[in-house]
Amino acid sequence: MTAKIIYEGNLRTRMTHLYSGTEVLTDAPLDNQGLAQAFSPTDLVATALGSCMISIMGIKARDMRIDLKGTEAEVAKVMASDPRRISEIHVTVNFPPNNFSEKEKTILENAARTCPVAKSIHTDIKQEVKFVWGK
Repeated sequence: MTAKIIYEGNLRTRMTHLYSGTEVLTDAPLDNQGLAQAFSPTDLVATALGSCMISIMGIKARDMRIDLKGTEAEVAKVMASDPRRISEIHVTVNFPPNNFSEKEKTILENAARTCPVAKSIHTDIKQEVKFVWGK
């Protein structure tokens, strides 16, 4: 088992990662009767994409002896209705100043685009990814 989830009422859940004990709260978003005082479940799906991309690039960068420390991802999700669902996820990956070759950039970008979360998201959800290489 990976996690335990408890409904705390008022559209809030408390999720516990069983291996580490780390807890994450979720709230329903304002536009769906919630308080938006924490990530919504759909926020977590979108955010997981950015986190997975950076993590997989980090593995590849370590193998290539490249330091990605300070790399950031900005994530935005677009919701659709009828049925209510995520229709688009936009990820912008911003790299700190670097001297990466074009080959290294291509390898890292391909690693990000093929991360497990990217491959797990339904093909109906548009994934728009932008890489901004620091100078």
